[in-house]
Amino acid sequence: MCIALLTTSRPQYSFILASNRDEFVARPTAQADWWKAPHGHVLGGRDLQRDIQGTWLGITKQGRIGCLTNFREREGQPVSGLKSRGGIVNSFLTIPSNSHEATIDSARRIVEEDGVNDVGGFSLLFGKLRRPDSNGRREGLAIISNRTPDVNGVTWIAREPNEIHGLSNSYFGDATWPKVTNGERLLAEAVQEHSNRANSTEDELRDRLFDILSVDTLPKRKSGESWDAYILQLRNSIFIPRIGGEVESLTSDQVRAAQSTEKIAGDPPPQDTNTYATQVQTVILVDHDGNVTFTEKTLYRHTTASSESQADIKTFRFQIEGW
Repeated sequence: MCIALLTTSRPQYSFILASNRDEFVARPTAQADWWKAPHGHVLGGRDLQRDIQGTWLGITKQGRIGCLTNFREREGQPVSGLKSRGGIVNSFLTIPSNSHEATIDSARRIVEEDGVNDVGGFSLLFGKLRRPDSNGRREGLAIISNRTPDVNGVTWIAREPNEIHGLSNSYFGDATWPKVTNGERLLAEAVQEHSNRANSTEDELRDRLFDILSVDTLPKRKSGESWDAYILQLRNSIFIPRIGGEVESLTSDQVRAAQSTEKIAGDPPPQDTNTYATQVQTVILVDHDGNVTFTEKTLYRHTTASSESQADIKTFRFQIEGW
């Protein structure tokens, strides 16, 4: 299941985010790049399965950032909706580059005007990255979901220095998901150890973060274990290894509920619905001068897995305008 880990605690960096996207590996996906006009200020990958081509993670030249995780609905509740979840991220990132819309106003627009009730379960982390004030405080990032009633129900994080948070396919703050609690712990250890080492480099930190995103603690399926029971094991592992032909035994609703993919009736079927895994890993580093290093590692393209040395890695660097 997807995960996002973030911190404001690194001395050399104002903001760090590490994210895994878990998906059917054959789901048509565009790798991260600058989008075409009129949205050339947006950097991120895109889901090509729906016409809206929504994203799960993106950042703009003006510092707006959005990260989506799907919400694992309880049994019997709908897991998809008429609107694309990725389209909600688009609606924030594609705000005109000269707009001064504050994050709280964006939240009000998305929740109260556009509406989130007809969208499948999701949590969206979003906001505008800016230089902290003299006390280290900042505007912060908002978290909304398809259950957010109005702007008063928005959760705010990353306003203070030394914050560490994780978000996966449950509500924010759910401490029952080992992949989230383990991820937060490993992230805290990584930034502390890196801070303690003299002459530590950005590449070393980035590699350590990718190591965290690759921690595989998924238990093997036990003999006689039902699929419904095994699906729940996915919350134990930050990294989801390739799950092959056995997935064919799952109904589409079971897989959606487990990983909450944005698949609805009428969409073209993936080429291979039987292979599921962590598909894309992303690390975003923002230093105290607003310099962004965005690195995306694609582990699967279509049905082909990449080895560690052959993984498709793309890095983008830019400075946030108006930092």
